[in-house]
Order: sequence, then structure tokens, then C-alpha cells
Amino acid sequence: MSARLMQGNEAIAEGALKAGVRFFGGYPITPSTEIAESLAKMLPKVGGTFIQMEDEIASMGVILGASLAGKKVLTASSGPGISLKQELIGYACAAEIPAVIVNVQRVGPSTGQPTAPSQGDVMQARWGTHGDHSIIVLSPWSVKEAFEIAVKAVNYAERFRTPVILLTDEIVGHLRENVELPTDIEVYPRRKPKISRAEGYQPFTPDQDLVPNVANFGEGYRIHVTGLIHDDTGFPSGSPKVTREQIKRMHDKISRANDEIIEVHQEFMDDADFAVISFGGTARTAYEAVLNARKRGIKVGFVRLITIFPFADKIISQISKNLRGILVAELNFGQIVYEVERAAQCPVKLCSKYDMTIFEPEEIEKSIDELILEVK
Repeated sequence: MSARLMQGNEAIAEGALKAGVRFFGGYPITPSTEIAESLAKMLPKVGGTFIQMEDEIASMGVILGASLAGKKVLTASSGPGISLKQELIGYACAAEIPAVIVNVQRVGPSTGQPTAPSQGDVMQARWGTHGDHSIIVLSPWSVKEAFEIAVKAVNYAERFRTPVILLTDEIVGHLRENVELPTDIEVYPRRKPKISRAEGYQPFTPDQDLVPNVANFGEGYRIHVTGLIHDDTGFPSGSPKVTREQIKRMHDKISRANDEIIEVHQEFMDDADFAVISFGGTARTAYEAVLNARKRGIKVGFVRLITIFPFADKIISQISKNLRGILVAELNFGQIVYEVERAAQCPVKLCSKYDMTIFEPEEIEKSIDELILEVK
């Protein structure tokens, strides 16, 4: 396949389509709108459905309905729109409804600075909806990886019956690169019941991987779906025992696969005294800063978080044992730095920026030099 000039948002749309997404519900908002525009053109050509709803809340509701009816689904938004979706993201967690939510981050809070780059929604991605819940959050740094991560997000949503957040940013969303998209793609199918109604089927009885095989609406099974804590029948339960078991299972179904889900990109770590940790669009600049620092003889490594949550605690803990210090570069007031501090066994310094502009390599290099002085 010949190379194509593509935008990150366009690559997300194509990746979702390749993974089997056949329903998109959304509402336009910068800097995510190109995802909706692309799918509005592509979905009808493959028998899929595109619908623009009256607002972001309805957009989230309609994809959950389509998912329960058997479709692989996606919605995309940014900033204020993601905030509006939080109640129904929580519903999807409790009802175990597969769905992918793309957040192309921009400056906030509230309306903030539309279309200005930011990475300020990291903790919202993890804890934006209320209550104890697990979540999978993935973040690409290139156009090709945006395609690959979109495929992975859809697969994880289906495999674990959970909402998955594809957390990108304006930098990657609007980045254009020549890419050759992979053609050998693994697609996880929608889970199906393994027993019939006559054999005693209950929709939320977990399989061996702790994930239930819930039938799609309209396939002849009786299903009850609720955001309340429920037992295996799907009907609400006021039992402390059921509550404890259900909440723990919804965490464990993801945590037991952490070693597979968690992805980290590392370079120059074999001889590193220091490391720069970053993610998304900022990681591109951080990588350049690391290269420049190494040219000056500084033994600094590069660590990029591809999986944001579940967080790479074990990996960060292990690599930090051999480091004198870690610099975390992120385009916000400081968010993922606290996860790194919690896991690391060496000093951690924040390199933060939140003024609508992206990092220059020199800014991160300066923070590397400051870190070296601070730990001497």
C-alpha cells in the first residue's frame, strides 16, 4: 500500500472503521470535528450509521443504545463535551456496555481556549465519572499510532465490555503525516452468550475472564440493563455481598490483564542516569529534547506512556531503581506527574506548560539541566 497524507483525527476514524465500528453518534466540537466529518462520509459506504445528535449528552446515550443492540460504537468530543458525557460514561461502566470515547484535548476548564493544545484531561479520563470504577485510557503520539490505537480501543471495549477512552490532543489530532496503514489487523468480535435461555442464561454471569457474555437486544434473550448495582440477572440488588462482588469483578476483569494492556515505549534506558516521561503530542518534543541532551553527553532516557490507565506502576517502579531522577513533561498544570511520583523510587520533577502553546525542545532540555542540579 502506498503512503497517504493523513491527519491524526482522520486516522482515528479509519482505525475505528477497520475495527468494526458501524455506529457513530456525536456533536461537533473543535478540535475533534474531523473524526465526525470522516465517519459521516465513510460509515454509509459500509452499511453503518452516522447520526449528529442535539448535544453531547444525547450523543453518548445514543451510542450506548446502539452498542446494546449489537453495534460497535464510537463517539468523539473535546473539553466541555467530554464533561457532559461523564454521567453516561459511568452508566456504561456499571452496565458493562462496550463503547469508545475519543477526547481530542484542548485548553480548559469550561470553554477554555478552543482548538488550543492541552493535556489537561488526564485525571478526568480516570476519575471523571463518580464512584469506584475501572477504565482503560490510551494515548497515541503519531498519525499511524492514532490508527493503531483506535483499533486497540475498539478491541478492548469489546473484550472487556467497558468504555475505553482514546485520549489524544490537538497536536496529534491535527498532525498530518505520510503513513502506510497496516492491513493485517486483529479484530475482536462482539461477545456472544455461550448458553441458551433454556439452559439458564443470565446476562451478567461472568465468563472465566470475569467478563459477562451479554446478548444483544433483539436476539431473543431477556435482558435487563441498569446503572444500579445488579446481580447476574441484571436486576438491581441491595445486597452488600453482591455490591462488593460486582465492584471488585468490574475492577479485576481489567487489572488481571494489566501486563497485556499496559504499553510503554522506552529508548536510551540501558545507560540512563535520568529519564524524561511523557505521552501524546508532548512526547514528540520530549524525544527531541532527549536526543539533544544526549548529544551534550547527558545520559538521559526516554519513556512514553501509551497506556495512561491502568497506570504503569510496576514499570515505573522498576526503571526508577536505576535512575537519579525523572522529569515528567506534560501540557498541563501537573497531573500524570503525581502518578509517576507515587510509583517512582527516585526524585521526580515536573516540566509543565499551560499557556496555549506547545513545548519547544529547549524548554524541556532546560528542565533536564535543572533536575540534574537539584539531585546533585
